[in-house]
Amino acid sequence: MRFFSDRERISVAVIGLGYVGSTVAAVLADGDVDVVGIDIDPEVVARLNERRVHFSEPGLPELLNAALDSRRLRATTGFDDVGTVDVVIIAVNTPVREGGLVDVYLSSACAEVGRRLRPGQLVILKSTVPPGVSRSLAVPVLESGGLRAGEDFGVVFCPERLSEGQALHELRTFPIAIGGHDPDAAAAAAAFWRRTLGAEVLPCGSLEAAEMVKLANNWWIDHNIAMANELAKLCGVLDVDVLEVIAAANTMRKNSGNVNILLPGVGVGGSCLTKDPWMVWQAGRDHDIDLRTVPVAREVNDTMPGYTADLVARELALLDRPLAGARIAVLGVAFKNNTGDLRATPTLPVVAALRDGGADVVLHDPLAEPGEVAKLFGQTPVPDVRDALAGADCIAVLARHDVFDELDFAELRPHVAEHCVVIDGRAHYPAATVERLRGLGYAYRGIGR
Repeated sequence: MRFFSDRERISVAVIGLGYVGSTVAAVLADGDVDVVGIDIDPEVVARLNERRVHFSEPGLPELLNAALDSRRLRATTGFDDVGTVDVVIIAVNTPVREGGLVDVYLSSACAEVGRRLRPGQLVILKSTVPPGVSRSLAVPVLESGGLRAGEDFGVVFCPERLSEGQALHELRTFPIAIGGHDPDAAAAAAAFWRRTLGAEVLPCGSLEAAEMVKLANNWWIDHNIAMANELAKLCGVLDVDVLEVIAAANTMRKNSGNVNILLPGVGVGGSCLTKDPWMVWQAGRDHDIDLRTVPVAREVNDTMPGYTADLVARELALLDRPLAGARIAVLGVAFKNNTGDLRATPTLPVVAALRDGGADVVLHDPLAEPGEVAKLFGQTPVPDVRDALAGADCIAVLARHDVFDELDFAELRPHVAEHCVVIDGRAHYPAATVERLRGLGYAYRGIGR
């Protein structure tokens, strides 16, 4: 099958302009590829065309705006351009409900693409799916337009493995796993990524192997964080600093690297770690395998918001301050540090538990979109951090953004309560900072510290 090898300039359609699709589109356009971004949500397309990029990913808004200004990227709700490009990348959302994949977005996108495919095109699937879905669902729907995969067009699965806050760097530097429906498609995808990104390519033996790569990555991360969280709980009651334990444990050599225990925190959020392990679990059930570690790790990580709320209440009680009526300033409501993404943020159940206990909770997050915060949390965030901290009995740092490093706790001391506790949910302040806080008259308690 002849693909695009003789093209002087490659053209690409990216289906789905969420976080992953926008990042891929921006980086490809920056590499002098002609890109059309397609999304069925008119608001998403309108925002992008009006240069109102809501992603807080460092460098992404600037990259998208430059691509739009140069016309190397354009956005539309229509699919007609699919038939004119060399490569189609499908990066639509694939949520999970009650352990099962919600495939309506993937099916719909594949149906729209299938109706417009022409011979010689390459379809790259990047939407995370359980093993077997690319072959059993995506390929037949793509073929519904009359062409045949492996004969008329190529299909590959290339998992996205991007971490928010580092996505642009990772897309340009991480090896790209490729599993092809057939050898020609796999070879074409390898040539595409090498040509457009200069990327290292990791060939996988099948579509299913490539699908499992992403799931295995996030399965491991979720388990590792669950171990770190349970380790933190134990260290907390032993009056041991979990960060000291992890730092020392991680010096042990094991195989080609070191032991690598991740850091504990207020909980796990985002669209990947909270759903991908359930895809693995469901795949096991479909093949009569009971993957018991998946629900255990998920349960451990899901308990952390409640644990954090209890930690706040306990620390306030040690200062003879009941939770009811206490003013608690929550700094950072996003699901991780240095992003404004609110998807499945563990801060939401923390805030709900504190409110249920009668606390007066104030929110501040300079990276999160205020309207989205208000919609999710039911209250408008306070835009100025000093106003948020005024009179606070507790400062709960639940997402440590770099901008919070500029806070002068000495300057703030007269403006917070006389007995004010700093709860470290994800800042992982070094020992010197902790000692300084205590020297200034703050109480301090971190998860596992």
